[in-house]
Amino acid sequence: MYITYIVKRTQIYLDERQADELRRRGAVRGTTASKMIREAIDQYLAEPDHASERLGRYRAALDDSFGIAPHLPDGASYVDRLRGADRARQRELEERAGE
Repeated sequence: MYITYIVKRTQIYLDERQADELRRRGAVRGTTASKMIREAIDQYLAEPDHASERLGRYRAALDDSFGIAPHLPDGASYVDRLRGADRARQRELEERAGE
């Protein structure tokens, strides 16, 4: 019985050292470079996705820090206060320029 599976053909560039080492190891193992590359990719993909782990730690840190500074105003109030100060400063500068 034949096991059929769908594969996607791709092309990679190897430097001469990599190609030579793959050929040498393939000859020792009695297999092809393609098969060894697929095995290496499978091994790499079996490892945890470090980006996902970092994102998970980041989200956990955000969750842990929520509410840590209750004395600070909410974001909208803070921005309104800053913009109000900017508008007052702008009016003052315009009044000085008009003098």
